[in-house]
Amino acid sequence: MKYMLLMQFSEKNVDFPKLDEWKPEEIQAHIQFMKETNAGLAAAGELVDAQGLAMPETARIVRSHSGGAPVVTEGPFPEAKEWVAGWWIVDCDTEQRAIEIAAAVSAAPGPGGRQLDMPIEVRQVMAAPPAEL
Repeated sequence: MKYMLLMQFSEKNVDFPKLDEWKPEEIQAHIQFMKETNAGLAAAGELVDAQGLAMPETARIVRSHSGGAPVVTEGPFPEAKEWVAGWWIVDCDTEQRAIEIAAAVSAAPGPGGRQLDMPIEVRQVMAAPPAEL
């Protein structure tokens, strides 16, 4: 089964400084942790994809406009209380294994080497629509 692990942040659930306040060596340690995690998942045959996203200030909201050009709104979006920082898609045998992977990712190092305990949302990727539809 495939699962999507979403790394989400909000001002409510983050008790560490913003990334632009981290020391360069702290950022490098964090990136190295992610690379090693991804390499381990790939070696186990569980990694489908993993990507980090640019900061929310770079986001664009695009909405179609009846018969006209789409409407594009540039960030930042102060009303947005949460944002997705990155994701993994893993292919593993059980939901419990997906949860184990999410817990490992949650422990990525941050400032001072302290583990971040980031919230990671785990959701199964549907292979088909539910039977009742």
